[in-house]
Amino acid sequence: MVELIKQGAYYQNGKYVLASEAKGMGEPDQAREKTMAYKILRAHDKGKDPKKMRIKFDALVSHDITFVGIIQTAKASGLKEFPIPYAMTNCHNSLCAVGGTINEDDHAFGLSAAKKYGGIYVPANQAVIHQYARERLAKCGAMVLGSDSHTRYGSYGTMGVGEGGGELAKQLLSNTYDVDAPQVVMVYLDGAPRRGVGPQDVAIALVAATFPNGDVKNKVLEFVGPGVKHLSCDYRIGIDVMTTETSCLSSIWETDETIKKYYENIGRPEDYRELKPEEGAYYDSVVHIDLSKVECMIALPFHPSKAYTIKELQADPEGILAKIEEDCNKQLGGKVQMDLRRNIVDGKVTCDQGVIVGCSGGMYENIVEAAAILDGKSIGNGYFDMSVYPSSTPISLAITKDGTATKLMEAGCVMKPAFCGPCFGAGDTPANNALSIRHATRNFANREGSKPGNGQISAVALMDARSIAATAANKGVLTAATDIDYEVPEFEYKYDGSVYEKRCYEGFGKADPSVELRYGPNIKDWPQMPHLEEDLLVKLCAVIHDPVTTTDELIPSGETSSYRSNPIGLSEFALSRRVPEYVGRAKAVRALEEAREAGNVPAEVTDVLSKVGGDAKKTSIGSCVFANKPGDGSAREQAASCQKVLGGFANICYEYATKRYRSNCINWGIVPFTMDSGASFDYEDGDWVYVPGIRSAIAEGREEITGKVITKSGKINDITLYCKGLTADEKLILQEGCLMNYYAAGYGKA
Repeated sequence: MVELIKQGAYYQNGKYVLASEAKGMGEPDQAREKTMAYKILRAHDKGKDPKKMRIKFDALVSHDITFVGIIQTAKASGLKEFPIPYAMTNCHNSLCAVGGTINEDDHAFGLSAAKKYGGIYVPANQAVIHQYARERLAKCGAMVLGSDSHTRYGSYGTMGVGEGGGELAKQLLSNTYDVDAPQVVMVYLDGAPRRGVGPQDVAIALVAATFPNGDVKNKVLEFVGPGVKHLSCDYRIGIDVMTTETSCLSSIWETDETIKKYYENIGRPEDYRELKPEEGAYYDSVVHIDLSKVECMIALPFHPSKAYTIKELQADPEGILAKIEEDCNKQLGGKVQMDLRRNIVDGKVTCDQGVIVGCSGGMYENIVEAAAILDGKSIGNGYFDMSVYPSSTPISLAITKDGTATKLMEAGCVMKPAFCGPCFGAGDTPANNALSIRHATRNFANREGSKPGNGQISAVALMDARSIAATAANKGVLTAATDIDYEVPEFEYKYDGSVYEKRCYEGFGKADPSVELRYGPNIKDWPQMPHLEEDLLVKLCAVIHDPVTTTDELIPSGETSSYRSNPIGLSEFALSRRVPEYVGRAKAVRALEEAREAGNVPAEVTDVLSKVGGDAKKTSIGSCVFANKPGDGSAREQAASCQKVLGGFANICYEYATKRYRSNCINWGIVPFTMDSGASFDYEDGDWVYVPGIRSAIAEGREEITGKVITKSGKINDITLYCKGLTADEKLILQEGCLMNYYAAGYGKA
């Protein structure tokens, strides 16, 4: 189904030739320039060092959880006008049902910002962020930066990158996105998928093969091969959007007549051009997918890589669910017990809810095929229910006009507007102990909206829309779409963008400085952030030894989304689902730093520094989080900014799960320390870590730094920390204390 080939290969005559067998090919560094990825990256690279890229993007996208903070950051840093198209969609806090006027206040702020700075504003329920970008911003050969991790438009010939808000603020201020020249991985597709196998099935198989060992982490996936021509436009993007879950940096696909017709359909034929690798292009490794062998898949809690074929799960539900249950309960830390085996009835897995939603599920063809499976059937009047969210109003219009929505509603499904809520826990939260099957992007812990601290738990498994519909037709009994008979309709998506023209504000190039930003009572400015002193003393306020710590654990999704425009209010939720004591501990350390800055050095600080010969006058005091591998998942910058607001000054880990989380830490002035993979970390909350000369070490580019750990029992141990690969700008950002301070000091402005 999926084969990993962990050696270099060259592109030749539409196929790959392993480097060990290739003759007369160019050196890898030169031949890598022949890939589609490098041709696009180099066209956007403003730097002079081929190993260190400085990228300027063609467009930006954000949603209503992130755009207020981004604009507040850029405004505090001197923003006058948006230099490139910047679309602000309102697809995450669209319900406007939590926290009074909070959500709609954010929306009004976004429209006022679009008018003031010359942006694009997409009202609530018109489109999810990525579908709007696909239909309005994607161009062959272009690059788009989004403050959402699933910013992926590779199948349309556009390289999308998902990052934290700080990176978008940099682009708004005409600065660059700095990244090491990445490796490129060929994803070679051959064969054709069977009826009933959808894009989510291929995506889950790809994630399962590549994520666990980090095989494509921070690399670019480049899709080529004879199998591409057998995939529709919707099918391709359904695979592409899920490449985020492999932890890759970005993606790009070869383009063809199918993509050309797409651009013609959406009224932008001029934005199409053919993309394909040059002969002799070099790839650092290969992922070979035989589409004809992909089966209907299910990704069990709590990660898209926890993948099984549906047939495997049907054959051994007790054994597989017991194993997943054990893993889940270990991750939940004893707060609540997951009981997946309750869903086994008469030897079969039963599900309580089906959801087709968002940038991965809510595509036209997914919905049409689901309707074909449910045509003339009923989901029943039992515990199982089903919701369908088209990803944009143009798609809603299309399925209304061709009768698709009618079929779904007649079967008992509920049709809903474009909304991302079920993807992060703000919509269709299932009942306690329920199992929800979703064609969505993620199934991390509590991302469906449950609250373990309140004794609530439910589970999400990812599946393709086709198998979700087959399960719905079987009244909730888990069923693969390949196991049923149905006719695939010949409908073709007929795009009608008139509603965008009527409802969206298209203001790029029309900035009006006289417009006043509209603030609601929950929209707050960022607090003042302290700069980094010569020495650093941090107290461990959370020590997490889980294999991976997600951004959902660092700052929960769902109920916190209404407070993302209030940095201080939001910080109260930091690590609340994983280490509830963290906020109180961090605040106590922040109070020590505030006292030190006021000239009243607390006795606790004096006592610790006296043991290591430190000087409080030149030592920053802050909190610190240790985690083995933090930052998997969302691009949300609040996973780092909340730590900083609470007085955070450092993170320590063995490696960062994603580049975007590490970038977020740097942009918020949190020193991103790492340790050797074999080094032990036997310390606990309340222990101190002292790092003398950290400011000078960062400024001078010294990457290995010796510190001291002062334990609560009074023992002092040496610790070797690393701070590797910082760019010149990142060094200054850390010294100044955060990105805003960096700009306020006069750095980085165009």
